[in-house]
Amino acid sequence: MAITIKYLAHASFLIKTSNENIYIDPSTKGTGLKKEDFEPADMILVTHAHEDHFDKDLIKKIRKLGSPVIAPPNLKKKIKGGIVWDMKPGEHMKMLTNKVSVWAAEAYNVKRVRPNGEPFHPKGFGVGFLVKVEGIRIYHAGDTDLIPEMDLLQDVDIDVALLPSGDTYTMDINEAAEAALMFKPRVAIPMHLKGADPEGFKQKVEAESSTKVVILKEGEEYIVGS
Repeated sequence: MAITIKYLAHASFLIKTSNENIYIDPSTKGTGLKKEDFEPADMILVTHAHEDHFDKDLIKKIRKLGSPVIAPPNLKKKIKGGIVWDMKPGEHMKMLTNKVSVWAAEAYNVKRVRPNGEPFHPKGFGVGFLVKVEGIRIYHAGDTDLIPEMDLLQDVDIDVALLPSGDTYTMDINEAAEAALMFKPRVAIPMHLKGADPEGFKQKVEAESSTKVVILKEGEEYIVGS
């Protein structure tokens, strides 16, 4: 069965099945999105606490009664009401109601640091997510540099990888390409571009692997499994 991946803006995505809306990093803060751009959510995943990824007012507005929010442990107390599950890298859960599986992966900076030397995203601050829905595996890397733990993804058989590529706070175009070439998803979609041109990413990845690169503009969709 086909699912739709909709690129909302920045690092915000909607994974849409025939009967469910699964959001990753929905936010109206610094993304240009408005609350009206979001449909009711059946599940919400949050990679970390920065407001362009974590918008607690929006979460409160769009989540349905009983819809779980999955986030790193440092966010659990900030999300009021409803079902909230915290996940650390390496942890896994499977929803019995909709058979969606979620794994948390490492996501952190090794090169992108503040003037005092502290990483913008220290290890343990946030996560990436691997989501399996209707047999399709989607990896959202979160805000991260190219890190050694990505090598483990070679054994996962990823269908779609959503990779930050904008530099400043995350991998740049070349590093994101290195990541894609490391674990070779069937499809790679660049995100969190911060004005970077994704064509260089596309050229490098497609020249050196069988991975297809799909460049989505805000609001555009990619259908997987059709």
